Amino acid sequence: MLYSEKTTASLDEIRLRVARALNRNPMCRDVRFEIVATPRTRKGGNWTITIQSVAPDALWEASEIISDIQEAYELNVAA
Repeated sequence: MLYSEKTTASLDEIRLRVARALNRNPMCRDVRFEIVATPRTRKGGNWTITIQSVAPDALWEASEIISDIQEAYELNVAA
């Protein structure tokens, strides 16, 4: 995916999308996370997620969900 193909979103919008996506998976409903703005990379990323609490059996699923969202959204720096 190219940088220009990502949808821009505020931290609150990204946080909501991640929470909803994790909540749809029964194994990931108790995952606790925080969205963190980061410096832009060559690939265009400018945010990441720190997982604060996740059950061992949900780690793979949560990581996949988060990865998909990171590929789709870019932090709106004006937000």
